[in-house]
Formats: sequence, structure tokens, C-alpha cells
Amino acid sequence: MNNASSRNDAIYQLDGKVPVGKAVPFGLQHILAMFVGNIAPIIIVAGACKLDKTQTAMLIQSAMVVAGLGTLIQLYPIWRIGSGLPIVMGISFTFVSIACFIGATYGYSALVGAVLIGGLIEGVLGLCAKYWLKIITPIISACVVTAIGFSLLGVGAASFGGGFGAPNFGSSTNWILGTITLLTCIIFNILAKGFYKQLSVLAALIVGYIAAAVMGVVDFSSLKNVPLVALPTLMPFVPEFNPSAIIAMTLIFLVSATETVGDTSAVAASGLNRDVTEKETSGSIAVDGFVSALSSIFGCMPITSFSQNVGLVAMTHVVNRFAIATGAMIMVAAGIFPIFGALLATLPEPVLGGCTIMMFGSIVISGFQMMSKCGYTQRNMTISALSLAIGLGFTSMPKIFDIFPQLVKNVFAENCVAVVFLIAVILNIILPDNMEVFEPEQEEHK
Repeated sequence: MNNASSRNDAIYQLDGKVPVGKAVPFGLQHILAMFVGNIAPIIIVAGACKLDKTQTAMLIQSAMVVAGLGTLIQLYPIWRIGSGLPIVMGISFTFVSIACFIGATYGYSALVGAVLIGGLIEGVLGLCAKYWLKIITPIISACVVTAIGFSLLGVGAASFGGGFGAPNFGSSTNWILGTITLLTCIIFNILAKGFYKQLSVLAALIVGYIAAAVMGVVDFSSLKNVPLVALPTLMPFVPEFNPSAIIAMTLIFLVSATETVGDTSAVAASGLNRDVTEKETSGSIAVDGFVSALSSIFGCMPITSFSQNVGLVAMTHVVNRFAIATGAMIMVAAGIFPIFGALLATLPEPVLGGCTIMMFGSIVISGFQMMSKCGYTQRNMTISALSLAIGLGFTSMPKIFDIFPQLVKNVFAENCVAVVFLIAVILNIILPDNMEVFEPEQEEHK
């Protein structure tokens, strides 16, 4: 099958009719790519807030259900909530730092209350996006997408090495598993034909998982005493509304909104080969906010678009909504049938890292492609060069922010996407539109 005819396959069409048997592997591929990332923030924050194992397990179960529901609403919008684009939703790492601080300082109930109010605020901002989206020009979106890609490279490398804080980080076992997975992904992509080529990540995860099981790395102990069916718990924590917690959380919601703008732009550019529309961006931000508010009702942290899956779309060009929706339904099932979620959670970090390295690199390339479409004018080059240099450079040295108040450090010190967005917006406002206007005369004078 040649490339042109392959691209006519329904799997590459947003609303193409794909049979269930063909859709499920692509949906499962998306879920496996983000599953660990979806539950890891819950585990980290629960530990910081001194929640017990029963409470943590309950929140993990709820996180899977909320992620699945959020993805379905994103794929198939309700009113103006949702973009209709192939975006997968999950519990956001962006909020981990501030959530740990709020939970440890004011209590987990104050964290839940802050997520509820912050989510509602972001949701309303999404619905009103037409009034402020004009300040986010294509070059700003391109810078944000590039920053998202670069910010994830370290996450992929950490997974490859065994995961953050792993006692055997960087061991030969982790190197072998990560390498096997990465090589499988590349070889499958080269040798497979037609749309099967786009299942390279799933194939790599399966091969890597089998290799890990043979090497005795997979831990099946978590499967013991897992109930067959369990429904998520509503209001496990009664929300408390602490003004300081709400202000801090709302600021991070604004940062998350900028990431969502970048993710939505990247999906449209890399998956659909077009610019994102105002309606799609508005719906994408709205679903982030309102589903985050829903997430708080289940005691969970905020939810947002997952850049891992944006990278998967960029790499495979599989954009079919139904195929990705099957993955969302698998996620809901994993929450209702805990044994299924517990099995998915046994996926070793280095196996995941072997795939995500390539996916995250695809996001960086998507950002570069968006920049090239904007044109390499002096103005665009100044905005992109300076915003990326400050954003990536300064956040790699977070102590540079020590002179600022704690709230500023919480928002910017380790969040390169927020810094890149802020610098790009400021430059876009203050730089003149005609920076190149004198260049031809100067060249002629010479």
C-alpha cells in the first residue's frame, strides 16, 4: 500500500468509520502511553498530603474514570465544552508542585476546594476565549508547543532510566528494557505495512512488557486482593475554600490553559495539517476547566490535555475520534473494574520511556514546523529565540527565582511553558510590526 492510499484509510480521518476490532488497538495504544502519567500525580500528591493507601487507591480509581469521561467530552463536545479534536485528557503534572504545597499546608480538603473554584474559573475563561485569544498569535502558539516538547524530554528520559526516585535508576536492566522498547518501535515502524505501521508504540509496549516479565521486573503483587467491581466515591473529601489556596491554584490553572492552547494547536497542525480554530481552542480550554471541577467532586486533581498523546498523534497521524474514544472507554472500565487498572499499572517505567522519547521528540518537531509556517521574519525569530532561551534556560536553574515571592516561584520556577508563554506574549505586544522595513534600504545602500 503506498503512502497516498494509506492516508485515505478511515483511521486517518477525524470522523472516519472504523470497525471496533480495528479501533481498539489504537485506543489502547493511547491509554498505555498516558496511563502511568495519569496516576503518578495522584500518588505523589497523596504521599505529600499523608493520605493512607486506601484513600490513594480510591483516588487512582477515580482518576481513571474522570480521565476517560474528560476524553469523551473532548472528543464529542457537550454544547461548547470540548474541541472535537483527537485529544486525550488526564490528571495534570502541572499542578503537582502547588497541590503538594496546598495539601501539606492547608489540608487535602482545601486542595479539593481550590481545584473546584479554579476549574470553574478556567472553564468560564474558555467559554469567553474569543475575547482574549487574539493576543495568542501563531508564533506564540508555536513557541508554547516547542516548549511543551522540550519540557517533556526530561520526563521521557526519567522514565527510560526507571522513573523519578527509582532506587535502581539508570541500571543496566532499565537500559536494556528501554532500548528493547525503543528499537521495537523503530523496527516495527519501518517494517509494518499500511495503517499497522502506526501501531508501533503498542507493539513496542507489548514487546517491552514481555521482556520485562521474562527479566522478572514486572511486579504483580498489586493484583492481589483487588476487587472485581468498585464504583468511584463521590465527595470523599468535603471541599474547604481557603482564599490563599484558591488564588495559588487559579494561577496554575491559567498556566495550564496556555499548555492546552499549545496542545490543541499542535494536534490540529500535526494531525489534521491545518490551523486550529477559535471554537476548538475555546472548547478545549472549557473542558479542561469544567472537567477539573468535576474531578474535584471525586477528590481528584485537575485534568488537562495530555502532551504525551499529542506526541502520539504527531507521530502516527491517527486522528480518528472513535478509535481514541475506545481508549477513553477502556480508561473508564479500568476505573470501574480495578483489576484492569491494576494490571495496566504494572507497566514498567523503562518500557514506557522507550516509547515516549520518540513521541516527545515529535512534539518538538511539530513546534518547529509551526514556526516555519509563521515565517522566519526578524520579529518572529526574536520572539521565539528570546522566549525559548529565557523559558528553558531560567527554569533549568530554578534558584534564579529565589528573590521572588513563593507564589511566583510556585508558578514559574520550574515551569518553562509558563515562562515561554509570558515572554512571548510580552514581546509580541512591545515589538514593532515592521522590524524588517529598513533592511532592503540598508542592503541597497551597501
